[in-house]
Amino acid sequence: MNTGKVVSGVLAGAAVGALVGVLFAPASGAATRRMIYRKGENQLDSLKNKFNEFVDNMSERFSSTKEHVEEIVNENASMGKEGMNEPANKKG
Repeated sequence: MNTGKVVSGVLAGAAVGALVGVLFAPASGAATRRMIYRKGENQLDSLKNKFNEFVDNMSERFSSTKEHVEEIVNENASMGKEGMNEPANKKG
């Protein structure tokens, strides 16, 4: 095969491919970039919302656990004070 024919065939194929791509593209490059940017913003907003929900959920769980631990500590502290006021049983 002649090298000139191969090169001209490759160039012709590339030109036809580019022309077909332009004719059948759903939108212009600028419109496509805008669409990608908007979808990216939407995904970022969704991710931010999910992260905020996660943080709120973890804060609620932490507060609930903290209150529960404080109740247990207070109960045990009051039991300890009551035990100190009672006389010890002596065997003898």
